[in-house]
Amino acid sequence: MDKNFTAGEWVSRLRTWFPDREFFMRSQGQVRFIKVSSKLQMTAAALVTGALLAWAISMAAMGWSQYRAQADRSSLLQREAKVAKSEERVAQYRGNLGAVTEDLSKRQKFIEDMVSALPDDAKAGETVSDSSTEAGKTIQKVSALIPEAAALARIEAQQLVFVERLTRYADRRSARAAKAIRKLGLDPNVMLRSSNRDAMGGPFEALSTGSDGAIDPRFERLGLSLARMSALERGLDGVPQVMPANIDNISSGFGYRSDPFNGHAAMHAGLDFKGQIGAPIHAAAKGKVSFVGRRSGYGNVVEIRHGNGLLTRYAHMSKFAARVGQPVDAGDVIGAIGSTGRSTGPHLHFEVRINDRAVNPRPFLEIAPDVLKEARSGASPQRSE
Repeated sequence: MDKNFTAGEWVSRLRTWFPDREFFMRSQGQVRFIKVSSKLQMTAAALVTGALLAWAISMAAMGWSQYRAQADRSSLLQREAKVAKSEERVAQYRGNLGAVTEDLSKRQKFIEDMVSALPDDAKAGETVSDSSTEAGKTIQKVSALIPEAAALARIEAQQLVFVERLTRYADRRSARAAKAIRKLGLDPNVMLRSSNRDAMGGPFEALSTGSDGAIDPRFERLGLSLARMSALERGLDGVPQVMPANIDNISSGFGYRSDPFNGHAAMHAGLDFKGQIGAPIHAAAKGKVSFVGRRSGYGNVVEIRHGNGLLTRYAHMSKFAARVGQPVDAGDVIGAIGSTGRSTGPHLHFEVRINDRAVNPRPFLEIAPDVLKEARSGASPQRSE
């Protein structure tokens, strides 16, 4: 409990802490008594406490002063470094355009070395422009009329050659991907239309390559070619290409069959892979998990969307190893074989659906690996005899 002490009570309490003390000393047979009064003790304690407090305050002030001085010095050095760097660069542009041009030329050479593996030979049927002849004329004219800009004209010519080579490369990869998609019984144009409806967004930032704000058609063509290549190759990644379970254990195929429960003819919309309860189930292609749960007749189900209207369904699972929204790669484990739902024994029921229409998964799984290998390598697949 708190108490309010008067001045007299405080003095009385202090006297209990510092009572009068007597000390005696013996020296050469004589005894002397020394008395230290309460008041003297309190005075000495107050002086010591005051001195310690003053010392602590002065040390704290000195420490803070040194910290601020060091921080201000560090900040000043950083600002000076940044200013010096920008001023140095401005001086290079203003006073030595040749050095800047040489620097840009070296960077351009580095870029060209990085993409030296790109094919540069034009083939029959390709519609990509060839600016090499006109670029040579431009360099000659600029060199004659504006000698100091000749190096920049050469850099521009090199960039155009690179853009056209990269466009041809993208077109060839697109052609291989489209050919592979057709071999799998799919329509590449449908894939492209589906890709155009994918979720996209962001601020519009035009690529201007001229003083009037226009886009050089060669750069625009490159952008379209790269977009087409990306869309078709993404579509290939989503094609079922990995066996979800052991192919040697397929117990029922796609199509009409006798229903195992009532014996009537019925459509079987997938493949059945027989296996032990708990055996792993693998994603057949790259995609995103869109459903995890139970469906009537299917039992425990995982569904994966692969884009372009492609969906794979894995049914009768004993347990899940995936969650909705999870991205998966081809071959990832997404669950385990079971016998849930309308099932006569442990197995995986696997479906491939295009725009919610069931198609036979077997052609995809059997030929997709070789077709995709050919499309990605640009060479015919090697088969063992």
